Amino acid sequence: MKIGPHTLANRLFVAPMAGVTDRPFRQLCKKLGAGYAVSEMIASNALLWKSEKTQRRANHVGEFKPIAVQIAGADPVMMAAAAKLNVEHGAQIIDINMGCPAKKVCNVAAGSALLRDEPLVKQILEAVVKAVGTGPDAVPVTLKIRTGWDRDHKNAIEIARLAEQSGISMLTVHGRTRADLYHGEAEYETIAAVKSSVQIPVVANGDIHSPEKAAFVLKATGADAIMIGRAAQGRPWIFREIHHYLETGKKLPTPQVNEIQEIMNEHLLDHYAFYGEHIGLRTARKHIGWYCKGLRDSHAFRQRMNTADDCKTQLQMVNDYFDEMKSHSDRLLFLEAA
Repeated sequence: MKIGPHTLANRLFVAPMAGVTDRPFRQLCKKLGAGYAVSEMIASNALLWKSEKTQRRANHVGEFKPIAVQIAGADPVMMAAAAKLNVEHGAQIIDINMGCPAKKVCNVAAGSALLRDEPLVKQILEAVVKAVGTGPDAVPVTLKIRTGWDRDHKNAIEIARLAEQSGISMLTVHGRTRADLYHGEAEYETIAAVKSSVQIPVVANGDIHSPEKAAFVLKATGADAIMIGRAAQGRPWIFREIHHYLETGKKLPTPQVNEIQEIMNEHLLDHYAFYGEHIGLRTARKHIGWYCKGLRDSHAFRQRMNTADDCKTQLQMVNDYFDEMKSHSDRLLFLEAA
């Protein structure tokens, strides 16, 4: 599969998730079988460009290519400027966020709130494509949307056609409306309808948590690729599991304790190095919680782990816990992602 001039390793994508898909997590997922990953959302507001958070989100040093950056905003001029700035800082693909359901994003008419204003959607898409997506040095522009604002106002097909007409190179559809948030079943029939209405590649997103579900979604929607978000939290090896299943029809065995511990250690060390002691200690907690989900006494362990006041102590506590798990079983059994 290709996005513009970029040939991807496979059709398994890491979803952009605020506070999750930082550079260490993206790199890990790519190492474990993901063919493509999009950065955390970067605001188009120029006043925020020099903030520590934005600078960190825009850090792609050493990252596997292609480097894709997601931008969010509601002003066409600001979005175009943000796209140009990120390209200047190494972005090879620009992704526009029109799918985020978070109140703080929708309250400023960005993210999925934009789906209520199709003329503005058109203006933003055309402005960003004009800014970076034309000419000999064109950078592909992609778009992520939901199926609509709510069940009574679904317009994914109309938005998809606008995207194609505006020069968007690829469209990702999360199979829920903004009102659904992350509740209920994903609407694969809507994604299939979008796919049949346009010629550009379409990516299916929502509720893909196993190799079997991945194969089902690809068949049910006819999508060119699938995007996985929450199911990869604490389980980044899901990408190699899905890739193997799609290639062979067979499931890989559950990872052994030693390997999971190695993966987690690599992730945490990279995480600490990326964020530094103060922020790294705190932001690692959610990842540790996800790695431990469904394990024996994990709730009590997380409470103890949260008392660690430096990264070294936190890492030691995590490894002590996993060493204890190895004394109970030679394999870890994880609950399926919600």
